[in-house]
Amino acid sequence: MEAYEIYWLDPKGGDQIIGILPERRKNPARVTQESIMRWEKNIFGKELDTKEIYFIQVTINEYTGMIFRPTPAFVTQK
Repeated sequence: MEAYEIYWLDPKGGDQIIGILPERRKNPARVTQESIMRWEKNIFGKELDTKEIYFIQVTINEYTGMIFRPTPAFVTQK
C-alpha cells in the first residue's frame, strides 16, 4: 500500500514526523502534491506553515506493516 509520511521542518529540533496518510484512491491521476497538502491542512489546521511541511512517498507492506522508504539520491559535484 502506498502512503505519505508528512514531516515538519522544526527550526529547533530538526525534521519531525507529524503524520502518515495512507493512499486509498484508486485513480492515480487524482493524487497530486496539492491534494496531499490539502489533507495536511484539514488534519493539522492552519497553525503550521506549509513552507515548513514536506512529505515523502513510502510503501507499507500489507502483511508485515513494515515501511519501505525510497533510497536517498546523492548528487555528486564535478
